[in-house]
Amino acid sequence: MSVPPALRNLLEPLCLSGLLTWAAVASSILGHAPPGRRAMLGLLLLGFVVCFIACMLCETGPSRRRLPLIGAQCAIGLAVCMLDHEGFAPVLLVIAMAQLATQLSVRAFAAVALVLNAALYLIFQALWQSSSAMTLSVVYAGFQAFAATTAIYAQRAERARDELAQVNAHLLATHSLLEESARDRERLRLARELHDVAGHKLTALKLQLTLLARDPGGAPPAVTTAATLADELLGDIRGVVSQMRESDGLDLRRAIEELAAPIPRPKVHLDLAADARVDDLAQAQALLRVAQEGLTNAARHSSAENVWLRLSREGDRLVLDLRDDGRGAKGLRIGNGIRGMCERLEGLGGGIEFTNAPGFRLTAWVPDA
Repeated sequence: MSVPPALRNLLEPLCLSGLLTWAAVASSILGHAPPGRRAMLGLLLLGFVVCFIACMLCETGPSRRRLPLIGAQCAIGLAVCMLDHEGFAPVLLVIAMAQLATQLSVRAFAAVALVLNAALYLIFQALWQSSSAMTLSVVYAGFQAFAATTAIYAQRAERARDELAQVNAHLLATHSLLEESARDRERLRLARELHDVAGHKLTALKLQLTLLARDPGGAPPAVTTAATLADELLGDIRGVVSQMRESDGLDLRRAIEELAAPIPRPKVHLDLAADARVDDLAQAQALLRVAQEGLTNAARHSSAENVWLRLSREGDRLVLDLRDDGRGAKGLRIGNGIRGMCERLEGLGGGIEFTNAPGFRLTAWVPDA
């Protein structure tokens, strides 16, 4: 049984380490808190972990829904620091800042970190009455920077891994098409060789045997038999050449299956018709590129749980239809990927259409060559 994508985020190492750190900090704070403040601290700590888990359940990557949850964690962390003067409450801010680093630009994050640590310094000095308020502030700022850097590099590594998997899948799919194209070219070359070399010599042999059979002195029976065999062999070679020249086109199914295989989410549902073949390599590559762009956009931007890809022959067109159950977009922005797809298909006499509700859908087609 597969784990839902939202719950899968809770099993990530950084999330598990955050929960473990929160449990240790909460245990320490509640263990020595005065009875009058224990209930309030308990509610604040519970609110912190609820916001943390809710943040982890949001879609991966920058998200407007995550920022308020992380802001609530920062506010709760500062409130706990104001109520608890002896524990490890500032560690809660380390957890929050590690999440915030993946949502903001470097400048925005630095500005937030400066304001937050200035507030933390005032708490150390005014409420904790610590003689080393500056030292504590710098130490915890260092912890925050370390946690933020780790989170950023983890996010980049995950993104690079996904991109590498997609590039590798596209290379495998293209390799599959090129293999089929190479087999077609080799079959055509052999057909030409048989026709030009063997066919020509058999024709000459047949003519010589026909002349011998017309000899006024009478031809031996073996000559007549050889002429008949040569005639039959020439017919067989012509049949083989005709068969080798017949091509049922390039099979796109294997290439698309290899393209979709490494995508962990959304779940890809394939419906590929057995007769969905094209004669032209450029058409096959164009449809493959559309499938790749559509699957990549669904994985990166749609927050979809499922994506359906159908390849079928409709009349004199080969049609690729891709749709997802994601959030769609308020407006379709024509980027380089979409513009490249349109130009490639129009150059082949095809086209592409986009629909944006519900989810996102694209339909591309090429003429039957």
